[in-house]
Amino acid sequence: MSHDDALTLSNPEGLYDPSENGYSHLAQVAPNSRLILVAGQGGENVHGELPADFHLQVRWALANLKVAVNAAGAELGDVAKLTTLIVDHDEDKLAILGEELKAAWGDAALPTQTLIPVPRLALEGMLFEVEALAVLPQDATMAETL
Repeated sequence: MSHDDALTLSNPEGLYDPSENGYSHLAQVAPNSRLILVAGQGGENVHGELPADFHLQVRWALANLKVAVNAAGAELGDVAKLTTLIVDHDEDKLAILGEELKAAWGDAALPTQTLIPVPRLALEGMLFEVEALAVLPQDATMAETL
């Protein structure tokens, strides 16, 4: 469940519809909102195993992102901004990213996004990374931390 009063995502008239590529053009954050910043998430599983397949890395990275935002009491629909990094970016990888973002977000509005093609990421074999900024109302209950 998204906290719609803290975050408004939209695509202003006069700009192309970016939904096919998995993002919105504009995010507006209400005053007195709580910001949640999530470090770059790669496509590794809980054991640190990284598959060689780009598509699977994107899917797992978005699942990792969901775990992180959920730990802060938020949902993917509360994400205002993504920064995605893709090794050897091309149109095929963009199509996979758009498909996986739409699947992960479901009916929720897609966040704003900047995609940055890169020659390499932190770990050998890492092909995709995503960081996020999510927004919650100031009075939203914070998740307990371990």
